[in-house]
Amino acid sequence: MDVNIFVVFAILVALLIGSLPVFAALFFTSFISLALYTDVNPVIMAHTMAGCLKDPSLLVMLFFILTGNIMTQGSTATKLINIAQTAVGFLPGGLAMAGCLACSLFGFISGSTVATVVAIGGLMIPAMIANGYDEKFTLGIMTTSPVLGIIVPPSITMVIYASVTNCSIAQLFLTGFIPAGLIVISFSIYTFFCCRAKGMTRKPWPNPKELLRVLREGIWALMLPVIIFAGILSGAMTIIDAAVLSSVYAFVVELFIHRSMKFSDIIPVTINSALLTSALLIIVAGATTFGSFLTLQRIPDMVAQVVTTTITQPWVFLLVVNGLLFFIGMFMDPIPATLILTPIILPTLAKFHIDIIHFGLIMTLNLGISYCTPPVGTSLFITGAMRNRDIVYVTESVLPFLLIQVTILILLSYLPQVTLFLPKLFYG
Repeated sequence: MDVNIFVVFAILVALLIGSLPVFAALFFTSFISLALYTDVNPVIMAHTMAGCLKDPSLLVMLFFILTGNIMTQGSTATKLINIAQTAVGFLPGGLAMAGCLACSLFGFISGSTVATVVAIGGLMIPAMIANGYDEKFTLGIMTTSPVLGIIVPPSITMVIYASVTNCSIAQLFLTGFIPAGLIVISFSIYTFFCCRAKGMTRKPWPNPKELLRVLREGIWALMLPVIIFAGILSGAMTIIDAAVLSSVYAFVVELFIHRSMKFSDIIPVTINSALLTSALLIIVAGATTFGSFLTLQRIPDMVAQVVTTTITQPWVFLLVVNGLLFFIGMFMDPIPATLILTPIILPTLAKFHIDIIHFGLIMTLNLGISYCTPPVGTSLFITGAMRNRDIVYVTESVLPFLLIQVTILILLSYLPQVTLFLPKLFYG
């Protein structure tokens, strides 16, 4: 029986609108579609799920989540904020710049936008309001800056994309540095002129002794990404080795150096990390099953054929795909969106000569922006709850910063040489 792609996706959308969990919607859609359009034994779903969870790259996700939870539980976030504030606090809008910089530093540890919003936003929003910053400006920058958590390595979404496409996780991680730097610099420039125009007071120039003190306190957190990438790029460690080492390193730092955790905290933190990982893995299993059905019915090839016959220019394709990702991101979180859309879009990349690593960064950044777009933008709800503001108020506050991020996304889409500079530098 010929598959009707519109019916399949209508079933999925209906189940999601019906408030069914994402993994359950994916499972049921796969099961119903298999029953309707194939003679395949539904038991094969179980084999597909079990097979996808054997992917070694998923271990990377588990250990990086554990690392982020350890350092969120500890004092790392506070120390990173102190470093950022001491470094740029003397500039107009320095505290806001420090918040943005702290999000990028914390992203190197957490790999998660939500963790960055909670850890950094929870500390910086009250501090900025207390120092005279406009509430809308504060919510705007501290809702959008945590998007850096999904761009800088070790990004959990990038791990998922790499597991679906079988591309190099290390190379994909390297694509995140330059876009993150562009966002931090752009936000800082915008903040500088906004705050200078409003006559915001500055902090005094950093005292060398004070700067050395905060660097000494935070050096252990700053060294984590350095150790990870030095090990990977030198060939001394695989990405899985680096993920395991990062969690061990985080435990040692928080238990024995920062002393912000007790041995009794180890079990709760580990259990919470395991629960979060399990929640993500069941989504991976559901999306893989759904993706297998699509592949079995050759839907990605059909989509690729339609796209390549309708669109002939790569720049038009990138424009359309970015629009599609942005729209879908408004209604779906990045991880399930990555799992569902990647197998569909993947066959078209080669036809338009688009590098798979480059597209991984585009997809990650685009879907990362969705954390700040209504109606289901998670970051909007988190920061709104911190100030008891509704989603409309927070959405208005993020618009200037969203515009900056979308501009950077468009530039990077059409300048692959910028995105791929570091992967080519280290891997050729």
